[in-house]
This record gives sequence, structure tokens and C-alpha cells, in this order.
Amino acid sequence: MSFAKESAIRDARTNRRIRARELRVIGPEGEQLGVLPLEAALAKAAEFGLDLVEVSPMAKPPVCKIMDYGRFKYETKKKANEAKKKQTVVKLKEVKFRPKTEEHDYNFKVKAIREFLAEGNKSRVTVMFRGREITHREIGQNILRRIETDLKDIAVVEQPARMEGRLLFMILAANPRWVQQQKSQQAAQAQSAGQGRLAAQGPRPGAPQPQIPRAGTPTNGAPRPTASAPPQAAVPQQAPAKA
Repeated sequence: MSFAKESAIRDARTNRRIRARELRVIGPEGEQLGVLPLEAALAKAAEFGLDLVEVSPMAKPPVCKIMDYGRFKYETKKKANEAKKKQTVVKLKEVKFRPKTEEHDYNFKVKAIREFLAEGNKSRVTVMFRGREITHREIGQNILRRIETDLKDIAVVEQPARMEGRLLFMILAANPRWVQQQKSQQAAQAQSAGQGRLAAQGPRPGAPQPQIPRAGTPTNGAPRPTASAPPQAAVPQQAPAKA
């Protein structure tokens, strides 16, 4: 069922709110129940203990379906929330430079751009000119080319450098190949960590334990003959002494 159709059903008329006198009714399992008067359709929905929902009000006659309307709305809302969680929101962050930006400040800002792109976002890199600096646009061009070179492993130029008033800017986006490679590495690391935890936990409870042969029992299950004690030597009895 498409999202538009789900949305229409979610806002549809139900039970006594339905205005048509005759309805084409669909059963809870999708079976066709034919064209019924409104009261008969409501009675049929009551037999199932469900609701009568108008799913196609523009049809002639309108189409209604017997369903659990409350459960349907709950599942629809749950699906919408799950889809929203899976959506990837790409942010655009602006990082500003000056023609006279010092080396330390330059490195700090480039590192911030790298971290932001690593999250799958985009960055607008801007060089601001003030006063007579606008006559040296080539300085700003050199700064943007240097940034592009320093970030070539992670970034691609989505919009080349262009001037807007006293601002020279370009837009960088994360390299899709680099992002996919990072995701693959993270998945492999997570799988390896999971296997390591299972190995550290040992065998699961209830798992068959290896049989350790007891002393005196050979590995084939047959009783091992025990060594008999050596016979003791007979002690000669001495004759009683005569008085």
C-alpha cells in the first residue's frame, strides 16, 4: 500500500461518519462482500468486532473495508517514525577564511571541515575580502585550491569557486566512495568485535561439553584393566621356644 493511500485511509471516515447509503464492502481478509446498505455493512463489521473504514470515497459506490482502524493508525505512525529515523540529513556548514589567515588558523579550520565531511555533510568554504583586499582575488583562489588539495582524499567539489559581492566561495561534499569505504570498515570492525566477545564468553549454557576420559578408562569406552598388587612373600612362623 502506497504512502498516499495510507494517508488517505488514516484520515478516512469510519463507521457512523460514513455518509453514503450503499457501499462496496471488502472483508478483513480482502474478500469481496459485495454492495451492501450502510446498516448492513455496519452490522457485518460488528460481527467481526472491527471498524468499517471508507478507503475510496470517490468511487461509485464508495469502497469500504472492514479493519481494526486503531491498530492500522498505530502501525502507520510506527512505520513513519522508523522511516524518519532512517533518513540521512545532510547539513551545510560554512567555514570562513580571510586572505591573511594565519597558518595555525588555516590548519584548525581545515581539520574542522574534514571532520564535518567525514559525517557525510557538506561544507561551504568562503574567503571574505575587506576594503582593498578585493583587488587581490587571486589570493582567495589560491586558498580555495589549497583546501581542495588538502582534502582531496575525502572531499569532492560540488560547486566550483564563484564570487558573490566580496565573498569567494565553493561547496565541498563528502566523497561517496570514501564514505562507503568507511562504512565497510566500521561494519567489519563491529563484526570482528562481536566474534571476539562470543569467543570470550565461552560455550553457551546447555551446549554439549567435551568428554574427558576418567583415569582407568580407555578412550574407546572399554574398561581398562587395573594392575593387581604384587603377592606378598610368606613370613615363616618361628617355633615356640622350649623351657
